[in-house]
Amino acid sequence: MKKSLGAKTIVHPAPVWVIGTYDSDGKPNVADVAWGGICCSKPPCIAISLRKATYSHGNIMERKAFTVNVPSEKYVKETDYFGTISGRDADKFSETGLTSVKSELVDAPYVKEFPLVLECKLLHTFEIGMHTEFIGEIMDVKVEENVLGKDGLTDIGKLKPVIFTPDSGGYYGVGKYLGKAFSIGKR
Repeated sequence: MKKSLGAKTIVHPAPVWVIGTYDSDGKPNVADVAWGGICCSKPPCIAISLRKATYSHGNIMERKAFTVNVPSEKYVKETDYFGTISGRDADKFSETGLTSVKSELVDAPYVKEFPLVLECKLLHTFEIGMHTEFIGEIMDVKVEENVLGKDGLTDIGKLKPVIFTPDSGGYYGVGKYLGKAFSIGKR
């Protein structure tokens, strides 16, 4: 029997993404986002949601760009730190020793050490209660070669992305392979 938990932001798993932006002075900033996902195939787009009070919200509104950085398990501590302090109050790159790289395609930085990066230009914004949903058109995906499989595609076992459980606030790694999508159900 299922128990009602009420209307809550619970879905498992949620992504752990680090959003890269520049402020009005060109200072690079990064912030954690768990509210997000792919939202369109053509053009390729991603959606993220941020509260208006956040530093990154203002940066995206001004610069019309952001990056989505997918951290590996190796950087879970740095990633968590990015979500605990505002870029208004700290230089998160200096504090963690990670490297800011200027995107060649959009007006936003990315994290050099993170294996997967999406460079996005702002396409739309939607006000939804206490959050703004930003739709970014993916201009390029950059991936470290050491996380690619033999097929030239990203190997999630090598990428080792971090996932999040919103209700318990836990970070986890990815589990075992279960089968090929759009195929396993045909048996």
